[in-house]
Amino acid sequence: MKEKIALTDVLIKIKGMVSAIADIKPSFEEVCPIGIIDFEIWEWTQGVGLYTLWQYYKLSGEIEIRERIEKWFDDRFQEGLPEKNVNTMCPMLTMACLYEETQEEKYLPYLHEWANFALDEMVRTQEGGIQHKCTGCENKEQLWDDTLYMTVLFMAKYGKLFDKKEFLEESEYQFLLHIKYLSDRQTGLWYHGWSFERGDHFANALWARGNSWLTAGIPDYLEIANPQGAVRKFILQAYYRQADALLSLQDESGLWHTLLDDKSSYLESSASANFAYGFLKGIRLGILSKDYETSANKAIEALLDCVNADGIVEKCSYGTGMGMTLQDYRDIPICPMPYGQTLTILALMEYVKYNQNR
Repeated sequence: MKEKIALTDVLIKIKGMVSAIADIKPSFEEVCPIGIIDFEIWEWTQGVGLYTLWQYYKLSGEIEIRERIEKWFDDRFQEGLPEKNVNTMCPMLTMACLYEETQEEKYLPYLHEWANFALDEMVRTQEGGIQHKCTGCENKEQLWDDTLYMTVLFMAKYGKLFDKKEFLEESEYQFLLHIKYLSDRQTGLWYHGWSFERGDHFANALWARGNSWLTAGIPDYLEIANPQGAVRKFILQAYYRQADALLSLQDESGLWHTLLDDKSSYLESSASANFAYGFLKGIRLGILSKDYETSANKAIEALLDCVNADGIVEKCSYGTGMGMTLQDYRDIPICPMPYGQTLTILALMEYVKYNQNR
């Protein structure tokens, strides 16, 4: 970076981006069974957004942000909740955070019901992995890297919040199993998915946003669950290997390509935001060396350039199912998305926290 970005400028930028979240609407007919752009829907993209808004509330202290989150849940309760699956589980992490602070009993039945479903009823693959079943897609015998972020973080939070060891143990097992089948032994990067039926990683895609759920999710998981001993060491080693690989693949612009090892694929902002967040948080928590600071700061500078005058984050790819070919990933459309917005906010907030603590 040419010079340090002023924290006041970053905070102003974040505020504008938070205000713009509700302005993101579909510009084309979505193919997903449930819309993943409109923020007033219960799905994984909105769950990621809620978690970001919660972090923003904790950083800023703006009570109206918490009230906005509370209203979002109240509106969804009135509409009726969707089917339980890996992706729709994502908003429950924020609900758990909300209950932890407010102790509002209206959240308890939902928290208990959805957590118990994840532990006892969610479809499992061979070896007991959480099958990445989502709305409209069974994905039989498939492990996806997204699952750890969308479901397992909530399981860990629930286990900690209610002192239920079985949830923490299951969260540890899911991390270990996903590392076993999705981490590429050559590079340390992660494949998008594994099929027990096919016995392969589909297109062998080292997809950026899929990888980024781990770069961001592992520091979050360690902070939430605080696993110890061999489990902690094993997860950290996967995190370190991936981080090392990412350094050499960062584009001069500061962003990463949507297929990490393919420079012909487009540069993508949401994954780059998660990478920056994961690096900065890892350093702040003392689990990652400061050698990654330059890369993270370069990404932050690039992300600021992705925010347009209306506070909308550009260069974000649409929701991405399992690709059967690498071209499937290159062809994913680019459009404003709630998670592009909110993951960038998360990265910028971590930049603020990191520099405030120096």
